[in-house]
Amino acid sequence: MKPKTLLLTLLIFNSFAFAQTTEAPITLETKTGNIEGSLMAPHSTTKVPVALIIAGSGPTDRNGNNPMMSNNSLKMLAEGLFDNGIASLRFDKRGIAKSKNAGLKESDLRFEHYVDDVKAWIDLLKKDARFSSITVIGHSEGSLIGMIASQKEAVDKFISVAGVSVSAGTVIQDQIKAQAPMLLEQTIAIIKKIENGENVTEVPPMLHAIFRPSVQPYLISWFKYNPQDEISKLDKDILIIQGTTDIQVDTSHAHALANANKKARKHIFEDMNHILKPAKIDRIQNLQTYSNPKLPLVEGLIETITEFINN
Repeated sequence: MKPKTLLLTLLIFNSFAFAQTTEAPITLETKTGNIEGSLMAPHSTTKVPVALIIAGSGPTDRNGNNPMMSNNSLKMLAEGLFDNGIASLRFDKRGIAKSKNAGLKESDLRFEHYVDDVKAWIDLLKKDARFSSITVIGHSEGSLIGMIASQKEAVDKFISVAGVSVSAGTVIQDQIKAQAPMLLEQTIAIIKKIENGENVTEVPPMLHAIFRPSVQPYLISWFKYNPQDEISKLDKDILIIQGTTDIQVDTSHAHALANANKKARKHIFEDMNHILKPAKIDRIQNLQTYSNPKLPLVEGLIETITEFINN
């Protein structure tokens, strides 16, 4: 084989091997089962920053997908950071995808389980000598989880992406007001009891899916947190990110979160929706992006996050 041909072959082989090893599985062992994740770490002779990415509510996996739709938003975020020399760890929440075995009975699950899982991931990253700093990135419901967990000293920076600024009880109340106003009075009464730590024995059939008895212990643990109170406790650099065409969380939440902590900076992306993709405000067109895994993230998002982490 000629020297030039041999060199080219070695370069192709090495490039292929590098590509194959950029993402590695990582496991967090818990008392109720293993939580599985993916670690993307650039090859480097020096320490690099690492971002811990937390998915939003529902059966959302480490890539930002769920059984009904695939958009790969969080996977694209991790890949974009990797291309800019930043490592990342994203994971399937307990009970979801490859972390299914770590799930608990609905009546046993508490919001603090998710917070404690993130704290444990932070401890794992802190012990890894490859990383120079830890940034927590929480998307949607992951924003509240992240800002509570980021009160740990080990976290250097926090990023809220499409996070709400009010309690979950208020969010549900607003949704009922907009979608089923005839149920608002009953909803307010139920939420008030749950916020006081009380179980509600009689739930109207039309509200049973939201306030069924088995989920009430989780709601009690969740409703007591106010995002503005929690973010105000962070004594570290904060970045608030929101899109103008997010049909789930409007920009007023970003303004409120930023105002709650003087160390927070804010970036509003024009025409970015809830899954971080370019989209119009039209609901049907907007939702179509939720099932398009090839649609790239909105322009400038990766650069903004990279600059914040590296600064």
